[in-house]
Amino acid sequence: MPLQRLERLSEIAPHTWDALVPETQPFLRHAFLSSLEDSGSLGPHSGWQPEHLLHVEGDRLIAALPSYRKWHSYGEYVFDHAWAEACERAGIDYYPKLLTAVPFSPVSGPRLLAATIEDGFELLQSLPGYLEIEGLSSAHINFTDPFTDAALAGQPGWLQRIGCQYHWQNRGYRDFQDFLDALSSRKRKQMRKEREQVAGQGIDFEWLEGRQLDQAQWDFVYACYANTYAVRRQAPYLTREFFSLLAERMPESIRVVLAKQGSRPVAMAFSLVGGDSFYGRYWGCLAEFDRLHFETCFYQGMDYAIANGFQRFDAGAQGEHKLIRGFEPVITHSWHYLRHPGLKSAVKDFLERERVGVMGYAEEAKTALPYRQG
Repeated sequence: MPLQRLERLSEIAPHTWDALVPETQPFLRHAFLSSLEDSGSLGPHSGWQPEHLLHVEGDRLIAALPSYRKWHSYGEYVFDHAWAEACERAGIDYYPKLLTAVPFSPVSGPRLLAATIEDGFELLQSLPGYLEIEGLSSAHINFTDPFTDAALAGQPGWLQRIGCQYHWQNRGYRDFQDFLDALSSRKRKQMRKEREQVAGQGIDFEWLEGRQLDQAQWDFVYACYANTYAVRRQAPYLTREFFSLLAERMPESIRVVLAKQGSRPVAMAFSLVGGDSFYGRYWGCLAEFDRLHFETCFYQGMDYAIANGFQRFDAGAQGEHKLIRGFEPVITHSWHYLRHPGLKSAVKDFLERERVGVMGYAEEAKTALPYRQG
């Protein structure tokens, strides 16, 4: 089956693409991915060249892989830098490679977009030949859901990798105090003290949906977001225009909390919602305040999730400090197809050892959770 390739998502109608995307998944929607492209956040200059692969029969879209041709491994959160470095030492070309993922967002969800696994099989079976024709070293499908896992498990040559994130689960809490009551006394006191420290600095919070922010407020949101990169002397992945386009195209999915000292905004956290899940994405502040990060990024999100009936709070990748605040270890999955036989063999051995370590870590991490025992 010859694959069809889109180099811009604008080449396909939003309703055609979104027909394959679950309504609960905001990150795969045409509005989100096209905003990345149309804002200049993606493109050859960034090392992320859109290369969406489609299986089309007649005028009907059967299956799709939202994909990108990559010349580096930044912004992926499934780290293969060591594989690339090994290839460089051995004189093997690792880039360009093909990545199926949500750019800059380590959020698990659908990657093979199809109504049934059978609908997606032909597309997956065509990938190895496509890689060879295009001179791509490998294909990587990051942060997959069970549907995509099941489809890839039946395909030869793919290697599965696991990782660990931390998600908070809303167990029917009536309010934040109800959540605190589920914790050990020491942890409960620690969280209450952290929140009191923020309140004691005269900081209040305002929640806004996408349609409620004006351009001046979006300027502030972007300034905060960009500052998190500036302090590390890095360039931000996203452009200012991305936020305006997203607010125009899918405002109903956007949530922003502004931290204010008096009438002056000093920090923000930007999130998306979909189905029963609340996704914390970007944060930033323009001044230093004690414990403000924990309050803005975690406790405010928990409060909002409880008040609005969200069952899961995904606050992003990494961060062991989330454990003591009630975020539980969750295993994530990615899949990798490597054309070079020597590289594939070495990575296969590595992933088997890594898997044992990750599973052991996830079990050990549970001992740091703050919940009462018994």
